[in-house]
Amino acid sequence: MSRFKTPLLYVMAVFYLVAGHMHFFNPDFYLRIMPPWIPWHTELVYLSGLAEIIVGIGLVLPQTRVAAAWATIALLIAVYPANLYVAAENVPVGDASEGAGAVGLVRLPFQLVFIAWAWWYTRDDTGAEA
Repeated sequence: MSRFKTPLLYVMAVFYLVAGHMHFFNPDFYLRIMPPWIPWHTELVYLSGLAEIIVGIGLVLPQTRVAAAWATIALLIAVYPANLYVAAENVPVGDASEGAGAVGLVRLPFQLVFIAWAWWYTRDDTGAEA
C-alpha cells in the first residue's frame, strides 16, 4: 500500500472507532437525527455504533480490510436516510437549538466522498479489484 494510502486508512479506521464508541457514550446525539419513519431508534443507534466499531477494526487488519471496506460502504448507505432527514427537516444536531440550514445540505455530498474513500480500500494498489 502506498505511503499516502496507508495513513489515510488509519485515519478512516480511527474515525469509525471513535464514531462507533460515541453511539454508546452519547446515544441522544444519534437518536435526535433518526427519521421518525424508521423503527427501533435506540436499537439501531447501538447497532450502527457496533457496526462502526467492527468496520474500524476490520479496516486495519489486512485479512479483513476488503470486506470491512465493503461493509463501510454498506453502512454509509444505510445511514444516509438520517443525513437526508437532518437536511430536509433542518434537524438540530448535537446541542444546537435549531438546525444548521444550508450546511445540512452541503454535508450530503460528503457522504459520497466517504463512500469513495472506503471503496479505495476494496482495490489493490494497482487498481485491480481485490
